[in-house]
Amino acid sequence: MIVLEKPTGLLSVPGIGPEKADCLASRAEAAYPGARIVHRLDRDTSGLIVMARDPDTHRELSRQFQDREVDKNYEAVVGGLVSIDQGTINAPIRKDMDNPPRQLIDDVHGRPSVTHWEVIERMDDRTRLKLHPITGRSHQLRLHLLSIGHPILGDDLYAPEELRAAAPRLLLHATLLGLTHPASGQSVVFESPCPF
Repeated sequence: MIVLEKPTGLLSVPGIGPEKADCLASRAEAAYPGARIVHRLDRDTSGLIVMARDPDTHRELSRQFQDREVDKNYEAVVGGLVSIDQGTINAPIRKDMDNPPRQLIDDVHGRPSVTHWEVIERMDDRTRLKLHPITGRSHQLRLHLLSIGHPILGDDLYAPEELRAAAPRLLLHATLLGLTHPASGQSVVFESPCPF
């Protein structure tokens, strides 16, 4: 397997159209033939992502993600001062068919989505959070934080204009990835310091 640090602004997999062909998956495959994607990060999210080098590894890593055996932590800076020190957001998510690529919270038709969070630091008008998603839905962290009134700074899909403009990028970074090594069976943890 390969663990990579994806930069902000780079797609995990190819998008639609030739202008969206450049992505982490194709770059990794060029350097490591046979490399294949196991999970994704949003284009504007930076941080750790694991890829498989062969079909057996891909199967095992995919199983670990599906069975929620992978430990994932993120760091985000959100607008406003979060008043309590920690919490859990349990809000089902589905695609917003009228506004792709947006997602939305839907208690009836959404898929279960759970995020634990805790405050790292409170600043003048913003809060740094540690996020621990239990599920891995598209835009889960962005949407969950919006749902509690604290959108991520620099979020061009969900934040209001003043918070969108408050950062040069989406302030969301995948800082930790813990899993069982597919070959050795040992628990391994990878960490990436937050760049903002």
